[in-house]
Amino acid sequence: MATPDTNVRYIKGIGETRAKALEKLDIHTLRDLIAYFPRRYEDRRTIYSIAELPVGETACCRAMIADTPTTQRISGGRTVVKVRAVDETGRLDITFFNQDYRARQLHKGESYVFCGKVEGNLLRRQMTNPILEREGENALTGRIVPIYPLTAGINQPLLQKAVRQGLDACRDILPDILPDEVRQAHSLCYSSYAYEHIHFPTDFETLQQAHRRLAFEELFVLTCALHLLRQRRTDVQGPQMSAIDLAPFFSALPFTLTDDQHKAIADAVGDMLAQRPMNRLCQGDVGSGKTMVAAACAFFAAQNGWQSALMAPTEVLARQHYKTLAPLFERLGLTCALLTGSTRAAERKKLLAALEAGEIHLLLGTHALLTEDVVYHKLGLVITDEQHRFGVTQRAALGQKGEHPHMLVLSATPIPRTLALIMYGDLDVSIIRQLPPGRKAVETFRVKEKLRSRLNGFIRKQVEEGHQVFIICPLVGEEDMLPDERKAVTAYTKKLQSDVFPDLRIAALHGKMKSKEKETIMAAFAAGETDILVSTTVVEVGVDVPNATLMVVENAEFFGLSQLHQLRGRVGRGSAQSYCVLISDTDNAETLERLNAFKSTNDGFEIAEQDLRLRGPGDFFGARQHGLPELKLADLQCDIRALDEAQTAAKELLKADPELTDPRHEGLSQRVHSLFVTTAEGLN
Repeated sequence: MATPDTNVRYIKGIGETRAKALEKLDIHTLRDLIAYFPRRYEDRRTIYSIAELPVGETACCRAMIADTPTTQRISGGRTVVKVRAVDETGRLDITFFNQDYRARQLHKGESYVFCGKVEGNLLRRQMTNPILEREGENALTGRIVPIYPLTAGINQPLLQKAVRQGLDACRDILPDILPDEVRQAHSLCYSSYAYEHIHFPTDFETLQQAHRRLAFEELFVLTCALHLLRQRRTDVQGPQMSAIDLAPFFSALPFTLTDDQHKAIADAVGDMLAQRPMNRLCQGDVGSGKTMVAAACAFFAAQNGWQSALMAPTEVLARQHYKTLAPLFERLGLTCALLTGSTRAAERKKLLAALEAGEIHLLLGTHALLTEDVVYHKLGLVITDEQHRFGVTQRAALGQKGEHPHMLVLSATPIPRTLALIMYGDLDVSIIRQLPPGRKAVETFRVKEKLRSRLNGFIRKQVEEGHQVFIICPLVGEEDMLPDERKAVTAYTKKLQSDVFPDLRIAALHGKMKSKEKETIMAAFAAGETDILVSTTVVEVGVDVPNATLMVVENAEFFGLSQLHQLRGRVGRGSAQSYCVLISDTDNAETLERLNAFKSTNDGFEIAEQDLRLRGPGDFFGARQHGLPELKLADLQCDIRALDEAQTAAKELLKADPELTDPRHEGLSQRVHSLFVTTAEGLN
């Protein structure tokens, strides 16, 4: 008997081959399949006559095949099938490229419904590669049709059919996890009705009802999960600390901290003086000074007799932190050490002995901090930089080096208030908005491809003045190339080196390289040994290269605003004026609005709000960087009322059943606990 966790390959009509294709969409189980929601819908309920077909629009018409289809071979081994269809009002010429099976499928005298973009003029209508089905089938036309995100090997009809089979298979086995009293109080439909109509709505009213129910459920379950995580945190005691004077720390700094930095430090110190472990997110724009907040917390812990650990996602970043903090700690009479995968064996042995003896106050490093032989004398504070780059097991392993240590998470991704409200409901949040005095805003421009030669001249000018340049491409290499004009790192690097800047030092960097190779290339760029670094977004968060003054983003229309902002933050770290140039020939109104919004401000939080408004929470973090459960339907920018309702309902339920142990809440409890692994990854 099927259950929601049954593998999709066991569902009738799917099988092994389709199941493997569906895995590319992260669809493994029956639950995954029915929770793979459409990204949009096409209303194909109106069936036009040929004469009424609106030119330039996608539309459906019913017509009969008038002649036997003809097949031709054209250049490149491709095929073209042409056929004429008619009704009482006119003639429709249909062309299929690389679909030679259509010649065998379509028979003279049979009637079909065709759906596609209408071309031609008032006298002659045409369609190219239309969707079609026999008259009366009503599977692909004559109804509101779901349109899903796809991957190679999966097309819309296949996925639509698979979802239909999935819904039929689990109609009687999917539990309704919302308690009846909650569902009735908020006038929500049943779960089975919602899943049916989110995929195959009979009209837009039923679609709205289904969407509302499932969005409410997402927010309700996540609120319950965050509540239980918070409860667990307050049940244990953190490392005990006493108030100490931070004046020596501030005096040792060669600059004055901003008011926001002072407030973030005060927030964290207040947490560490409380009974429970600190669990704080320090969130600030690139270059806002989060590292100094971490340093103040480590100083405070050291004065209380506790050690601190700071874990960075890459060796280059760890070294960068060490270079900044080691001299500061030395002035304060404290010891700072660096441990990475490339630390020599003899040096490592000596370092680990000092750590266990309590002689090292702050240990910085990468995943090397997690190995079994790393033993702390008294670990009281764990700091993770760019927390979305670490898995839950990595952070948990570091936390287990001490007994419920205080946790400070640093993030350079500005998160909109509405998103932070739900996504970081378990963390206390400190926000650093102010930039250190003297930092110049990066000047941002959008240029079209026709100005390429002028841009190349500007790149050369920056290098001749002793500066360095980033060039960001959306793709890695030739094998990634789509049938469009997107630049790819490997191919474009070769072209720049051979045709444009043969005399300059150019390097390529992308995510398909091994970690060691990436670190070597990035370290060489940071050391000034490379003039131009051509890269994917692998550089969007990370190394501080004060000498880099120009960020060029190719095909900028393919990046989200927050991603562009992270990229822009790689320049402007030194005293020289820096620039960000977006290359885009797009004429899409929505994309132009995004790029213009980006040009108009350097405020990361304002950009984050814009990104959320224009792209929605599903795209905000790119490829699930935050590590939190994906909100598939809830729109946090528009559904603030729904969020309030879901949170209120969840709090009322948890007041009566704090641990969800009531047998009536078994389905809800299972769903909530299934989120813990993912949620903990983002929150702990």
